[in-house]
Amino acid sequence: MKRHCLAAGALCALLSPAHAAEICTAIADAATGKLLLERGDCRTRVTPASTFKLAISLMGYDAGILKDAHTPLLPFRPGYVDWQPAWRQPADPTTWMRASVVWYSQQVTQSLGAARFGAYVRQFAYGNLDVAGDADHDGLTLSWIGSSLKISPLEQLGFLGKLVKRQLGVSAQAYDMTATLTRYGTVNGWDLHGKTGASSGLGWYIGWAVQDGRTVVFARLVRKDETQPEAVSTGVWARDGLLAEFPGLMP
Repeated sequence: MKRHCLAAGALCALLSPAHAAEICTAIADAATGKLLLERGDCRTRVTPASTFKLAISLMGYDAGILKDAHTPLLPFRPGYVDWQPAWRQPADPTTWMRASVVWYSQQVTQSLGAARFGAYVRQFAYGNLDVAGDADHDGLTLSWIGSSLKISPLEQLGFLGKLVKRQLGVSAQAYDMTATLTRYGTVNGWDLHGKTGASSGLGWYIGWAVQDGRTVVFARLVRKDETQPEAVSTGVWARDGLLAEFPGLMP
């Protein structure tokens, strides 16, 4: 299996051993679950951060809280999480996923309520199932960001495999809309869907890719180091690094 970087310039430099911050890269055949690549520590659980939006999307559409790509449009209110300037404005499902708007996720989980939210996490067999939160993080609104809920890269593949095979027990619309919201584009003939995540110095990119009827699921986890530009999100760094290397990872 080829494992070379196909991009040029600064991105390849970031991927070189001298700047290595990769924790894990894992790819599996979605139909069979067979691992095609397991590189690094892919079994230790960490925070899912905003990759958990895939699960929240499935919950929200299945429960009828989310309606379509642009409904509901929710207003930004003072007191909402506003770490990023882009979050200080109204958001709909499309902008929520694209800009990774934390407060929109929190509105969905609060609408679900603790009991139903926890039931979905158990239904999805998601990571360690722990949505209790901690002293600094309310479980219903922050358990997935540097708190109690944790998942390993290989468990991410298991979750994604069930998502693409529609085995998570939610509605057809929930699967369809989650796929719509996460579509990234085409890379070397592969139609990609994915979501970044970043918290506690970690960066994720997870998703699936389809080509000629074949589907693979993937997860990359990286750790921020001193070589990473401050202006670049660790999740974006994980995404761009994986996409640069992705064609060469396919057997």
